[in-house]
Amino acid sequence: MGKLKEIWKGKDGNKNPEERSFLRYFIVSTLVFIVLVGFVNKNNVVRWVRSSVRIHGQNRQIERLQEEINSMDHEIKGILSNRDSLERFAREQFRLAAPGDDVYIEE
Repeated sequence: MGKLKEIWKGKDGNKNPEERSFLRYFIVSTLVFIVLVGFVNKNNVVRWVRSSVRIHGQNRQIERLQEEINSMDHEIKGILSNRDSLERFAREQFRLAAPGDDVYIEE
């Protein structure tokens, strides 16, 4: 930071005034550009970071839901593979009964 301060104030003996004024123009224009692109522009860096965080969260949600889908597919295959398990599932989930069964519902 000290070297930049010397160049800005003109204490560097090797630089003539024209070079210092160009350097000052270059530094100011670069800072203005960084501020415009980073914060003022419609597609700024802050928006990119927010979008990146949102995309990362959505990807995690997709992975979690995909695991849930795979688990449910495995459960469905297990239920459909055996008639007894299908009948038990129907009785438990839909409160179905075979003819002649006594049905008790607990709440």
